[in-house]
Amino acid sequence: MKKTNFERYLQEQLKDEDFARRFHSAGEAWDVALQLAALRNEAGLSQKQLARKLKTSQQQISRLESPGYEGHSLSMLRRVARALNARVKVVFEPQPPDATPHLAETPLKYRTR
Repeated sequence: MKKTNFERYLQEQLKDEDFARRFHSAGEAWDVALQLAALRNEAGLSQKQLARKLKTSQQQISRLESPGYEGHSLSMLRRVARALNARVKVVFEPQPPDATPHLAETPLKYRTR
């Protein structure tokens, strides 16, 4: 099968070690976001409707479904799961000895005057 332009571009970018590390670690945040959005859609709810059920804001639901968001609390995930007739399952997996722990995104450096 012929590769798309994006696939060729991604393959080239993955040669950069820093990019590859950030790309692979971002998968964890994407996984949570995509699962939440999929469950909500499966339930036939908009973000606003789910927010109403949880007595929170649509913006909070949007934040939870954002791949860049890493502030998920276990209690909020449980509330969302109950509202969507699901359960939360956290799995810890051993890391290879040579892997370094990191966040999905490199922290930004703030300029001061």
